[in-house]
Amino acid sequence: MIKKNLIVFDMDGVIIDVSASYRDVVRQTTGLFFQPARDAERLPSPLFELSDLAAVKQSGGLNNDWDLSFTVISFLFSLVTRPDSPQSTDPWSLYHDTIGRCETAPLAKYLMSTERPLTALLKQHGRYHDPFVSSLYQGDVGSGNIIKQIFQEIYLGEDLFRSTYNLAPAVYRGEGYILREKVLIDRQLLGELAAENVLAIATGRPRAEAEYALKHFRLEQYFTQMLTLDDCLAEEKRVSEMEGRTVSMSKPNPFMLDTIATNSSDSFDRFYYVGDMPDDMLAAAGAETNCQGIGILLTAPDRNSLKNELEKAGARYIIDSFEALKGIIL
Repeated sequence: MIKKNLIVFDMDGVIIDVSASYRDVVRQTTGLFFQPARDAERLPSPLFELSDLAAVKQSGGLNNDWDLSFTVISFLFSLVTRPDSPQSTDPWSLYHDTIGRCETAPLAKYLMSTERPLTALLKQHGRYHDPFVSSLYQGDVGSGNIIKQIFQEIYLGEDLFRSTYNLAPAVYRGEGYILREKVLIDRQLLGELAAENVLAIATGRPRAEAEYALKHFRLEQYFTQMLTLDDCLAEEKRVSEMEGRTVSMSKPNPFMLDTIATNSSDSFDRFYYVGDMPDDMLAAAGAETNCQGIGILLTAPDRNSLKNELEKAGARYIIDSFEALKGIIL
């Protein structure tokens, strides 16, 4: 019997173009976070270029774009003139009372005078986590995670946010940026790949958002399995309860790839993971079953920079189209 290949795809930046959705939502979340501050109108618009944001994303260790938003806000908050934080147990009151008394003039000056300001701050501070900003990135939407809630309100839009969380939005009531997403892979090509191989998805998206994208673009029939952030969180909880350890099962941990390989009902010959971030390649390299990482450069603002980072992370192949993928696996 001829064995098929197992090909696992990341979703964002690989199957779905999120440059106008998730990536820009990070920027919009950051802008809304600072909006109540004094002189916020002096901040540049946009706050920073998406290519600058991509450099932070490519630095690794950011499991999702909520983490990316938190990191970027921490960077920029280090530049505002801030008062002592008031004593409050309510996260939204603490946020509004503190940000409303912050001066953003130093931040505005830095953003307008510094080339690639996020990259510069990353080099200067490393992965900096401001204590006050950290206090607003605890729990979940509706239970005190201000940053995640602002992000989800912008990404989902008012109606989908309400139906997802059974909660009224606090800061954003416009159209969801999720509607700006586009499919990157040709459906006919995906059908050809699915006919000759076993296809699956390993994504850092929450399951509900991953399923929404697959159904919206009519792609769900091509994939036999999908592991998401929800699966990583469930395994983290299991390990904590059973073994007393705190672990991260999100990429670059190969947990999702190992689980897909183990659960595959079809025997397979070769195993590939197609991703667009260094953490994807690290996950492939760390998988228990020999997995070849394929880095793809479809939507990168700076392809040469990303190519170098993917190679450093152990990518076996670097491609710039799905047609090139056919040349590798066939």
